[in-house]
Amino acid sequence: MQVADLALQRSKYKHLTDEQWRWFLQQVEGRERTADKLPTFAAIEDWWYPVRLSCEQCSSELTARYKAHIIESSNLPILQSSNHKCLDLTGGYGVDTFFLSELFDETDYVEQNAELCRIAEHNKEITNEKLKIKNVSIHNCTAEEFLASIHRENEGGYDLIFLDPARRDSHGGKVFRLGDCTPNVVELMPDLVSHLAPEGRIMLKLSPMIDLTQAIKELSAVSKVTPASVLTWDIHVVAVKNEVKEVLLLSHQKSEFRTQTITAIDLDKKEQAFVFTREEEQTAQPQMVHGTLSPCTFLYEPNAAILKGGAYKLVSERFGLQKLDVNTHLYVSDKLVEDFPGRVWKTSPLPSSKERVISQANVIVRNYPLTAEQLKKKLHLRDGGTAYVIGCRVNGKPVLFSAERV
Repeated sequence: MQVADLALQRSKYKHLTDEQWRWFLQQVEGRERTADKLPTFAAIEDWWYPVRLSCEQCSSELTARYKAHIIESSNLPILQSSNHKCLDLTGGYGVDTFFLSELFDETDYVEQNAELCRIAEHNKEITNEKLKIKNVSIHNCTAEEFLASIHRENEGGYDLIFLDPARRDSHGGKVFRLGDCTPNVVELMPDLVSHLAPEGRIMLKLSPMIDLTQAIKELSAVSKVTPASVLTWDIHVVAVKNEVKEVLLLSHQKSEFRTQTITAIDLDKKEQAFVFTREEEQTAQPQMVHGTLSPCTFLYEPNAAILKGGAYKLVSERFGLQKLDVNTHLYVSDKLVEDFPGRVWKTSPLPSSKERVISQANVIVRNYPLTAEQLKKKLHLRDGGTAYVIGCRVNGKPVLFSAERV
């Protein structure tokens, strides 16, 4: 039974107080809303769920496990030593905390919301064969308060410090700059670095809408005048079902003399991660379309993570594809490229209005003078079906393709 229907049956549960009834509905709704998103939690009896907003804003199990995978697969010295410690300064529902805690001997969960701390305290005691929560300590305070409290207590520092700063201002409006988030990661950075173990790492989970160049610029600016200068940052753009869910920044010591990498991955696909550097993208020499296209052509659009990461020219170079236009991030080839990380169509020129028999299609526009809705209206098309109409610019000129997915 769905929670909306259950809420109408209050009279059947007269033995519950109003407070107990609200908690009961919250648990039913939480399990209902997160069963697919957090299957391991849903499989654990007596697992507690927070209010709807916390369930909606938390990481999915896929993305939480990916964070742990990044740390585990990096062969970092921090996991080879004894008594390695993790600090999550923005614990929230605890999804990232609990999956990261499986890698560490000790984990500190910090959260200023007392109710979320109460739920996390209960859930850390619940385990099954799929989730082995280790030694997690719950701290009900702000990130700033916690950092101030451990100046003398924390010997050796943390091997991983994780933050997922809130991306809302005091009025509830969305913010996108690091310095506008809560806690202010830019201001906290010197303090974070001071609490790292010698080879420790900082991981930041940021908005899918974050301007990557601006974020790195903000961190670079603070690093010039603070101990944060010991860090450089790798970027992970994480998508699920072709929708970017989060951007992760992972620090490294500058002494490692390594080049910053960008990893773009869709966790729902079996595609390999697309890993590149800014320098590779800047120096890439894409093949550009010249003249007319073949009547039947394979058309490619990289997945959302690659596009967010900014690999526009490099896609052409790595996969041997022709780019349609400098500002059109679509690519073509006469022969099919297998295992391309994104969507692929087989195209043909769109027939003239007199010859056209198609009445229903999925309309997509990329760097085209009309919006998808405007183009659909102009072509008198209904949404849906298996056919596609794709509008874009090729060599500066608007072009329409009829297409079908490969």
